[in-house]
Amino acid sequence: MDSKTDKPSKPMRRRGRPVDNDQQSLKGDILAIAERMFAEQGYAAVSIRQIAEAAGVNPALVHYYFGSKHALLQAVAVHALKPFMDALATLRESPAAPVQEVVRLLFEMAAEHPNIPRLLTREVLLPGGEMYDYFIENMAPHLGGALPVMLAREQAAGRLREDFDPAIAALLLIALSVFPFIARTLAEPGLGISYGAGGIDKLIRHITELIESGMTK
Repeated sequence: MDSKTDKPSKPMRRRGRPVDNDQQSLKGDILAIAERMFAEQGYAAVSIRQIAEAAGVNPALVHYYFGSKHALLQAVAVHALKPFMDALATLRESPAAPVQEVVRLLFEMAAEHPNIPRLLTREVLLPGGEMYDYFIENMAPHLGGALPVMLAREQAAGRLREDFDPAIAALLLIALSVFPFIARTLAEPGLGISYGAGGIDKLIRHITELIESGMTK
């Protein structure tokens, strides 16, 4: 699926407040649409009204659910990244935390939310990013910030090369696993890389083999 056309095809909904059993589904639809629009156009260029129109709801409903555009941006990030943070926390408590499993978790997150890498690049990594402060304070410690400790433990157990700095190794893991999704709009037409199920599996295999040959014993 082309990331430029990952636009959910949704039937028009009633524009008033939905009944309770529709709320979670509708909130998920709004989050998915906001994720795509923020990633493609940037936070500053997208309005609540535009997101509401794309979702087929009244702008007041978006405000009712999320409070503000900035809160909606934060909710988009939490919705996409919390399952990964939870899985990483579980892995951290396990007897071993192989780098291959970290790669798999990163790819699963990015494959399920293909717009998130571009969104984080726009709103966290680039200067003036709208979500930089929130991300650094609330999310980074549970994402990349948790990896150096896990990798240091792998070193102590003899499963990772001793000459690797755990912080640099964490950065390389993230870069290798996430950059393919940032570059998707060029990688698909320019390099012919597939981002379907088979293509994702091939990317995971290539990156895992590269990491195994370079980082692990």
